[in-house]
Amino acid sequence: PSADDLAEEMEDVDFEDEGAEEPDAEAWESEDDEGVEDGMEAQDDSEVTFSLHSASVFCVSLDPKTNTLAVTGGEDDKAFVWRVSDGELLFECSGHKDSVTCAGFSHDSVFVATGDMSGLIKVWRVDAKEEVWSFEVGDLEWMEWHPQAHVLLAGTADGNTWMWKIPSGDCKTFQGPACPATCGRILPDGKRAVVGYEDGTMRIWDLKQGTSLHVLKGQDGHQDPLTCVASNQDGSLIMTGSVDCHAKLVNSATGKVVCVFKMESVTPKAPIGEGEEAESNSVESLGFCNVMPLAAVGYLDGTLAIYDLSTQSLRHKCQHESGIVQLLWEESSAVVYTCSLDGAVRLWDARSGKMISEYRGHAAEILDFAVNKDASIVVTTSGDHQAKVFCVQRPDR
Repeated sequence: PSADDLAEEMEDVDFEDEGAEEPDAEAWESEDDEGVEDGMEAQDDSEVTFSLHSASVFCVSLDPKTNTLAVTGGEDDKAFVWRVSDGELLFECSGHKDSVTCAGFSHDSVFVATGDMSGLIKVWRVDAKEEVWSFEVGDLEWMEWHPQAHVLLAGTADGNTWMWKIPSGDCKTFQGPACPATCGRILPDGKRAVVGYEDGTMRIWDLKQGTSLHVLKGQDGHQDPLTCVASNQDGSLIMTGSVDCHAKLVNSATGKVVCVFKMESVTPKAPIGEGEEAESNSVESLGFCNVMPLAAVGYLDGTLAIYDLSTQSLRHKCQHESGIVQLLWEESSAVVYTCSLDGAVRLWDARSGKMISEYRGHAAEILDFAVNKDASIVVTTSGDHQAKVFCVQRPDR
């Protein structure tokens, strides 16, 4: 697949990976790649492999309360809730008719929600293993639980953002521009949500009033579709990432852009010959460090950029051989995790810019991953039809 396909395929919001034709099987079997594939399969650093999916696994989330359960969704139209310790299946979230691209637990781990590309969303009560609610919207782009309540938010291709109380189903919609709501995040105060759109605009919504508090568009917005949004721990700052390769830092109270991080290309681009495609790049994932004024931005060209928020400058560039799909910060340290198209998870020390460790085990690209609270395990999902659990705890951290 071209970089453009991958960029479209891997819009990344928290629990989910969009899109998602998996690269055709031949790509993994061509003779040139044989050595790579064998090498990738030969090394398996994982503790547990979950292999009930029969196609690419697009999304994973850990239950927030105990971190003992994972939910995964895949291209096989299936979602499973399983135990992280031994990969044992708890129950299947059955009834989806399309690729399950979003899955996540409520803040207290009482409910788990699964959403497929066609827009069918189902909620299950975890202890009873039974479905308690379902709803059908337009094509689903992203889905997220409220951080303090049994409230579910989802963005759709028609530009709407939906909000439901679970399990009563009371519903509210927030109408965006007439283009997909590509990414979204509820802010830590639980009263506002930030939503990014395909036309490059971003809105901050008041969830109670249903009104738009701030709109970023035109020069203040992005020139291309938004791919990801994040907020810092107190919700005062928002960061938006886009296909235009810019990451914007926004004051959530005023809606004003504080600064723009632009990734300058290291090598001058060679002129493009006829029939050749330009190397495309985009911001795929971003996030704030909780313990230092740092932010990380992951790019499709494999660059992990660590920015210093106090000076608004680039602090480190950590290069990956292949595109970054997603990044996550450890909750209580300056360590950032990346997963990439080469099938590896890497841990980076954001203070030094040095790689701490690398974990392999997948025979294809990693499409999503989650880190538990005490940063002792990472759960990954991949185009190789598997989810894996890696132990990453080290005595010196």
